[in-house]
Amino acid sequence: MHNAIKLSKLFAAMVLAGATSYSFAADTIRIGIAGPKTGPVAEYGAMQFRGAKMAIEQINAKGGVDGKKLEAVEYDDACDPKQAVAVANKVVNDGVKFVVGHLCSSSTQPASDIYEDEGVLMITPAATSPDITSRGYKLVFRTIGLDSAQGPAAGNFIADHIKPKIVAVVHDKQQYGEGIATAVKQTLEGKGVKVAVFEGINAGDKDFSSLIAKLKQANVDFVYYGGYHPELGQILRQSKEKGLNARFMGPEGVGNDSISQIAGEASEGLLVTLPKSFDQDPANQALTQAFKDKKEDPSGPFVYPSYTAVQIITDGIQAAKSEDAEKVATAIHAGTFKTPMGELSYDEKGDLKNFQFVVYEWHFGKPKTEAK
Repeated sequence: MHNAIKLSKLFAAMVLAGATSYSFAADTIRIGIAGPKTGPVAEYGAMQFRGAKMAIEQINAKGGVDGKKLEAVEYDDACDPKQAVAVANKVVNDGVKFVVGHLCSSSTQPASDIYEDEGVLMITPAATSPDITSRGYKLVFRTIGLDSAQGPAAGNFIADHIKPKIVAVVHDKQQYGEGIATAVKQTLEGKGVKVAVFEGINAGDKDFSSLIAKLKQANVDFVYYGGYHPELGQILRQSKEKGLNARFMGPEGVGNDSISQIAGEASEGLLVTLPKSFDQDPANQALTQAFKDKKEDPSGPFVYPSYTAVQIITDGIQAAKSEDAEKVATAIHAGTFKTPMGELSYDEKGDLKNFQFVVYEWHFGKPKTEAK
């Protein structure tokens, strides 16, 4: 009996040793993709997973990275901060060292705390809150711009091109929505445009009659909304029903087809700040076609930034000649990368140099156009 126990312990030790040596000599490089597969903004998550998975597929088709294939590991955080923390801990426990994600700023920030502590390199293709990269982290990057740039881009456009008489700024009281709304308000006030109403609503609300009554009473002719499409879609539709004749504008969090479905014709003429339409760039014709061949839409704001995030991770691994996240991060900070988003390089905070948001005009049932 004694010998049997000894043998079984020895066998267990061999199995464990085998398992660990296998994980260190893994023949794939695993890339975590973390974002909302469920919840109210799952449509944005679909853009993120679509872009990242296409990059993984195309890089693998060209032989992978230093002879190793990339492997996607998918995580659903539902854009919920608590779930994002659980996902980040799972990423760490799974031994994944590179993550494309998260998507919502309120999820990205707590997840990034864990990644920085645990040696996981993260590139968010979508989270725009300046707070995420303002803390001096070495392993946190993004392939999108900041609300500190997006807010002024919107505010300046409103002041210089729209020249409204009475402006309201409304937000959903969340990190992203309130942050961008505040940046727009400050930009407008800096240009001498008075913000008559600055108001928060609750994310998830469906009835906005009291807000619309307040906007009508103030004779508002322009409304900037900081937040996501489910609420703005309802506000647009109800404003039209209740006779509020104001033009609306929002950030990239409202810019997808669901807003047309929710608001119907009330979405016509909505102004939206978005990343450039990289899918329309002639240089990206082959990649855009590759999405279309798979019956996938390449036009969402986070598709190309997610594709590019994977590419920067793999270019960083090759430049560092290492899969050590800290060495790869150092290479990314130092490098310049040719990507479908153009030539990209990073500042010391992990933010892109020279990222520009573009103002688009939304059309009901037709593609958006660049606003003039």
